[in-house]
Amino acid sequence: MIEHEALVEAARQARENAHAPYSNFRVGAALRATSGRIFGGSNVENATYGLTVCAERVAIFKAMSEGERGFDAIAVVTDTDALTPPCGACRQLIWEFCGDVPVILANLKGKTEMLQMRELFPKPFDSRNL
Repeated sequence: MIEHEALVEAARQARENAHAPYSNFRVGAALRATSGRIFGGSNVENATYGLTVCAERVAIFKAMSEGERGFDAIAVVTDTDALTPPCGACRQLIWEFCGDVPVILANLKGKTEMLQMRELFPKPFDSRNL
């Protein structure tokens, strides 16, 4: 986990920028590109909830919009006792753009867990299904 400490810290910092006035559920994510660059993202809520964007997707879109195409890990930080995995939509995008990367889950109390994406998304829909 030591190799992922910077990634968890970046996700923790990104969480500070979350806009969650309705749920007060602030999430931070950090995605590491194979180039070594780290892209943070936070959730951004909307009153309709349906237009809310998760922290993981913000980080992925930010990295993609900056021209990155290869990724080797993502971290997600919440302020919950139980570690919070990515939602289904985020799992789909993580799989599609990052593949079977390590997903580091962490909370503000220092609890962490690392899972491979295939554990969170065992039967993905991807280009092999088209």
